[in-house]
Amino acid sequence: MAAVNFYQLFQQFAQLEIGVIGDVMLDTYWWGHVERISPEAPVPVVALDKKEQRIGGAGNVALNLSSLGAKASIISVLGKDEDGKQLTQLFEQHHINTSFLVASNSRVTTNKTRIISRNQQMMRLDAEMTTDINKDEEALLLENVAQYIQKKKPAVIIFEDYNKGVLTARVIEKVIAFCKEAGVLTTVDPKKKNFFAYKGVDIFKPNLKEVKEGLNIQLEEINKEHLSRVHEELKRQLSHETSFITLSEYGVFYSNSKETNLLPSHRRNIADVSGAGDTVIAVASLVYAATKDLNLMASIANLAGGLVCEEVGTVAIKKERLLRECEAVIN
Repeated sequence: MAAVNFYQLFQQFAQLEIGVIGDVMLDTYWWGHVERISPEAPVPVVALDKKEQRIGGAGNVALNLSSLGAKASIISVLGKDEDGKQLTQLFEQHHINTSFLVASNSRVTTNKTRIISRNQQMMRLDAEMTTDINKDEEALLLENVAQYIQKKKPAVIIFEDYNKGVLTARVIEKVIAFCKEAGVLTTVDPKKKNFFAYKGVDIFKPNLKEVKEGLNIQLEEINKEHLSRVHEELKRQLSHETSFITLSEYGVFYSNSKETNLLPSHRRNIADVSGAGDTVIAVASLVYAATKDLNLMASIANLAGGLVCEEVGTVAIKKERLLRECEAVIN
């Protein structure tokens, strides 16, 4: 890889408008300490020290984009409830455009509450609806996407699927068609339910587990030869441009008609893997939009995913830290 001026590259991010469409959620953290077992049942009593609310799901992808200096817009459906108001406020506090959100009377905003003691998650409580959005909500969401593309002229739209019902088969098909017509890149972080609905996208980014489940295969060895066959099978079913597969401790793999590579992971002190996929798709989309360089995209996204795993809970990548890491490791 030729020497890269990472400072100059990271400065370019501020010029890019990127949209994120998918399932947004509120991540609530209750931090406490345990000193005794409950007399009522054999469970620990957590003495609450503090509460914290963060942006989760597809919103965390937008948060990563904003943290890196890009102009990020979130496109989704949330509930007309207090959690929805809180989430919208958090988006606005982090300079994420909320003009294209749909507030629904028939849905609740997903809220995942994690109870943590000594940096270990003890329990998670989920308040959510996972049924598909209805036809009226689909129509409003697609209208917002069309307006977003027309008004903001994004470089990329990222699909962030958490199987909560926002990304229906119809929404996926229509948004990809809108993007193709307007010359907007599409990148996807898929889940099992609509795995093969993302036909014709530019970059398809599953993780290894999702690939195995989606294709119903066992991979005995993680190597370039086997993963190249995986890409060919994905391409046969999706007719997409590029596969970008995250492999956890094995690193990342990418392949298209011109190039194929397997990049190893970097040693990290892993504290929490939640949100790492959000960071990877955000960084990959941003770098590819700026450079059209797949190897550079994969290298930087691989670094970013590892960095956020060193912190507890869902956190966005820090621009300055990622820049320093790129300068130290990649060139």
